[in-house]
Amino acid sequence: MPSIDLTGKVAVVTGSGRGLGLAYAQALAAHGASVVVNDIDEAVADQAVKSITEAGGTAVAEVVPVGTTEAAERLVDRAVAEFGRIDILVTNAGILRDKVLWKMTDEDFDAVITTHLKGTFTCARAAAVRMREQGEGGSLILVGSPAGQRGNFGQTNYSAAKAGIAAFARTWSMELGRAGITVNAIVPVAATAMTETIPAFAPYVEAMRGGDPLPDFLRKGEGFGTPEDCAALVPFLASEAARGITGQAIGIGGDKVALWSHPQEISTAYADGGWTPDTLAVAFPTSVGAELQSVGIPAPKLPEA
Repeated sequence: MPSIDLTGKVAVVTGSGRGLGLAYAQALAAHGASVVVNDIDEAVADQAVKSITEAGGTAVAEVVPVGTTEAAERLVDRAVAEFGRIDILVTNAGILRDKVLWKMTDEDFDAVITTHLKGTFTCARAAAVRMREQGEGGSLILVGSPAGQRGNFGQTNYSAAKAGIAAFARTWSMELGRAGITVNAIVPVAATAMTETIPAFAPYVEAMRGGDPLPDFLRKGEGFGTPEDCAALVPFLASEAARGITGQAIGIGGDKVALWSHPQEISTAYADGGWTPDTLAVAFPTSVGAELQSVGIPAPKLPEA
């Protein structure tokens, strides 16, 4: 089996001071890449860099909140100034402002869209410009979420942003293909500050922190594990072994890896001359509407007591 070797490659990982982002940065560095760590907290970013360098890797920190063009250009410029190039971008930075629709404010909506969606756009644009100038290809790895694939109660802003990120991957894979730049969305599921509050997961996460392994029904059945479990996908997608993979949404967590489908028509019906509201009312329930699609992230299937 060939070894994944990213020696000589340079990566920027947004939101990589802790959690999943830190695991991605550490995994890239462990496989030879030089990494620009990004966070809004200088102490957190510096500690992340320290964890990488003490393990024998190479990293520097750039403290800036993503979202603006200026922030994106700072990150790419730092990679070029420190290491001479950029080959890999992982857009992980994100925040939550969860509320149901009728209670969500403009500020709640705008903050999440700015960080997740606009931050992914501005950073990807800046990286793509530089990668195209270099003329040697590259990898954009966009961090999505099950909420963006299926929706999630109380997450209007977050679900919309993550759905947009999956659409970015499909669109940019076409636009950047001739430049040899692959673009994929990853859909991680892990024990983080965001997921540990889910009541069904909480006791198992607490036990894991006490040294107990997560049970198979979580690691396999739910695809739920540690941030480090998810991190393996990032250096793989950044490597030559994944040059033929682009425009995909790939889930990972625990012991599970999965390919998410793209939205597509699953049932059709036709009416000569077109449809009217009345003919739709008659035909829809027994044709295309006979089996409607489910929404939301399925509840964990807990083992019977």
